[in-house]
Amino acid sequence: MQILSWIDWTVLIVTLVTIVVYGTWQTRGSQNVQDYLRGGNTSKWWTIGLSVMATQASAITFLSTPGQAFNDGMGFVQFYFGLPVAMIVICMVFIPLYHRLKVYTAYEFLENRFDLKTRTLTAILFLTQRGLAAGITIFAPAIILSVVLGWDLLTLNIIIGVLVIVYTVSGGTRAVNVTQKHQMVVIFLGMLVAFFLIVSKLPQDITFTKALNIAGASGKMEVLDFSFDLNNRYTFWSGIIGGTFLMLAYFGTDQSQVQRYLSGKSVKEMQMGLLFNGLLKIPMQFFILFIGVMVFVFYQFNQAPLNFNPVGTEVVLSSPYADDYKILQSKHQQLFIDKQDHIKASIDSEDFIETNTLITSDKANEAIREEARLLINKAAISQNIKVESNDKDYVFIHFILNNLPRGLIGLLLAVILSAAMSSTASELNALGSTTTMDLYKRNTEEKTEEHMVKASKWFTFGWGIIAIGVASVANLAENLIQLVNIIGSIFYGNVLGIFLLAFFFKFVKGNAVFIAAILTQIIVITLFILNKVALINLPFLWLNFVGCAIVIGIGCFIQVLNSKNEYIKKE
Repeated sequence: MQILSWIDWTVLIVTLVTIVVYGTWQTRGSQNVQDYLRGGNTSKWWTIGLSVMATQASAITFLSTPGQAFNDGMGFVQFYFGLPVAMIVICMVFIPLYHRLKVYTAYEFLENRFDLKTRTLTAILFLTQRGLAAGITIFAPAIILSVVLGWDLLTLNIIIGVLVIVYTVSGGTRAVNVTQKHQMVVIFLGMLVAFFLIVSKLPQDITFTKALNIAGASGKMEVLDFSFDLNNRYTFWSGIIGGTFLMLAYFGTDQSQVQRYLSGKSVKEMQMGLLFNGLLKIPMQFFILFIGVMVFVFYQFNQAPLNFNPVGTEVVLSSPYADDYKILQSKHQQLFIDKQDHIKASIDSEDFIETNTLITSDKANEAIREEARLLINKAAISQNIKVESNDKDYVFIHFILNNLPRGLIGLLLAVILSAAMSSTASELNALGSTTTMDLYKRNTEEKTEEHMVKASKWFTFGWGIIAIGVASVANLAENLIQLVNIIGSIFYGNVLGIFLLAFFFKFVKGNAVFIAAILTQIIVITLFILNKVALINLPFLWLNFVGCAIVIGIGCFIQVLNSKNEYIKKE
């Protein structure tokens, strides 16, 4: 296990302490609800754009996305193809309406359009999914430090959660927005440094073009998939259709994002901030995925571990399954040698690297790695301990700790932890404000400004504790970035459908929407479970479209039925 140098510790600690102190210092002592929840409406478009981007770009983005590309290639970028479309719709429809109504949360609008129970239900749906997601964004950096420090995940979840709670509760929305702007600068700088260092560490005779050739021959550079195969989770069509609905729901109805641009000085500043995010987000995700592909190329010339989680390896080697694991390690090493020989022979002869050979080798290697994961699970069970055998999210951190120079390791760790803190801060800020404005204030007697600010701080603190609890029981599932998007997709389609009914279906009333929303959530969860047990084939991205369509359909049907019954009664 890599031991951090004093330089790395200095860079890491100074960065994190600066963020916490700066966030705590911002807007200290403010007793004004508008300042605390909407940042005083002073944010410029670039602050909004970077804050929106930082909210979405959590540690999961920089920890999990390279691992996703390492294993599955560049196809994941199609997930974001619906983003520009969603940004245009939100700028034209959502933002002008929110600004005109001067709402603190997106869900206030639903009471004006429908009724209190619909507003409350939608707020609860948001609180449920975002509360779960906040826990995952704390869990992600805890994985990093557990590898670096050898500490247990529970302790790290508590430490990271408390750090975020301190400056989020103290500073409010303005602190979150301004802090995120500086965090994104650190993040962009760190990822650029990582990319150039990866390329520089390739063998001298491996040019950038040859590296692309190797990645392409291994199937890692396949960006576009126009098939309608539902077995393929990420295609052009799932990105454009399912992705558009997911992004509309996330940026248009999720308070963690809405609160970022509601802090803008004007409608124009809000719109420019979102369009800035829409233009930059896909290139950023492409670049992060491409870093993962370059890490894959790096490990074609440098022996990768059988499992990237060092704790998993330690556990299995100290168990009765050690001999079986060592046999797999030998097979894994031999495959690496054979594949490296093939690549070098192709490069030396200047022949195009034969695709089928590399893909066949990768499949054989993945089969061995799967056997290794099973052994790690068995070893963990035999010793009654919890170990993550799914190592996709450990790929990038393993590369950082074992291959970057002193000082830069601290910088890259600071990048990932900064992203974690910024995203979690936005989520806690939104959870606190939604609970305060949509549940507490709306169902209690009128309170003073000072009381509402204090209430928001206490609710933010409470959600922070809940997020730490979720993080403490979380696991990697398939991949962290997929897990967060799966959680969102279960709820977002329904929530988006409610808002679209409010915007475009003027004849639909509150009772019909309320019943439709409850039925839709039950249906979507049922569809997800049926897909999970392989009784149907419906990738999670499509749940956004399906949920939206179902709630609109049921809502319209119930309203037409109610209207018909009322007409008959009048007759």
